[in-house]
Amino acid sequence: MVNTTSRTATVTLPGSKSVTARALFLAALADGESRLVAPLEAADTVAFADGLAALGFGVVRDGDVWSITGDPSGPPADTAEVWCHDAGTAARFLPGLVSLGTGQFAIDASEQMRARPMRPLLEALRALGVRVHAADGDRLPLRIDADGVAGGVVRVDAGASSQYLSALCMMGPGTKNGLSIEVLDEVSVPYVELTLAMMREFGASVSRQGSRITIAPGTYQAREYVIEPDASTASYFFAAAAVTGNTVTLLGLGRRSRQGDLRFATEVLPAMGCEVTVADDRTTVTGPARLRSPGTVVMRDISDTMMTLAAIAPFADGPVRITDVANCRVKESDRIDAMSSALGACGIATSSGPDWLEITPGRPRAATVQTRADHRIAMSMSVLGLRTPGVRFDDPACVRKTFPDFHSVFAGLQETWRRG
Repeated sequence: MVNTTSRTATVTLPGSKSVTARALFLAALADGESRLVAPLEAADTVAFADGLAALGFGVVRDGDVWSITGDPSGPPADTAEVWCHDAGTAARFLPGLVSLGTGQFAIDASEQMRARPMRPLLEALRALGVRVHAADGDRLPLRIDADGVAGGVVRVDAGASSQYLSALCMMGPGTKNGLSIEVLDEVSVPYVELTLAMMREFGASVSRQGSRITIAPGTYQAREYVIEPDASTASYFFAAAAVTGNTVTLLGLGRRSRQGDLRFATEVLPAMGCEVTVADDRTTVTGPARLRSPGTVVMRDISDTMMTLAAIAPFADGPVRITDVANCRVKESDRIDAMSSALGACGIATSSGPDWLEITPGRPRAATVQTRADHRIAMSMSVLGLRTPGVRFDDPACVRKTFPDFHSVFAGLQETWRRG
């Protein structure tokens, strides 16, 4: 039952991290200057842009427009050191990009990123003849001795991260003979579909039949590209409406969006009793008087919103079980364990396994949440904090990774509803 006393708010969010990172890669290999309009300006995307600048690409960040001067032959520099900070997209995408150039390139990142797996991507690059030297366990730091990539047939296991597959796809047109990629396993499929769609928008010829992706050699075309708001970030605002019984409209995200994480609003929240309306360029969510349990939710394709569901699950009318999210254990933190600990600190009982988390409803209590320097833990648990005064974070600034102004914007949402 929808809450008839719902108050309303309209929100515009920053650009998508995933779209911004892909647009940066594609623009770097394009012939000419591309203009990225409304990109996300946050730690991850700035690290990516700075990485491109270190590789010799022309990068001008001027407010809401970033200009990238591309080179279809790869990095203009013949030697460079790239520091990716905590950015998984930069650390996983840039090895493919630099492999297309000529020279010696070093890629490194923070301790957090050094702990995250890279092997499937590096094995695929080596199979294509790229000379990659890595730390023990095929992890960062890397040294790549690049001399272009002939292309051909390559296999990749993308069961732990779709970023491995996206990196290979985007470098495909820059190879001499194109790529035929056999996908052995795959998680977060919508992110790969986003990659392929954006490649086509920049002029690439790419097709997919089942587990085989075929990419023709060619040149990306420079263009102006508008970055839509981030659907993963939007999940926190949709969830806020869900737990408070209020209404929120997110502008710029609607049925035209290619971001899979919008399915949190269109599929998960309706199963919990929310009223959801999707237009071409906006999505509106109204929360119910009491959240229903959706039972078991398979989140393999939208695992970045796993924490959002976990944070609102205590307010449902029955247990919530989230499954098929093993890849969440190798993100910025072990997110299954991190959410279990965060909820436990607030007095909520959970149980978990290798690829699942179950939350028992309860009344959360105030606590200091250990974020583990993971932006999504802080943002998810902020939603729980809407109905739990006194929830605090050991590292609230960790949100700078993808949304530096999150806390102020989220507080503004609450204030709009309060004024209602």
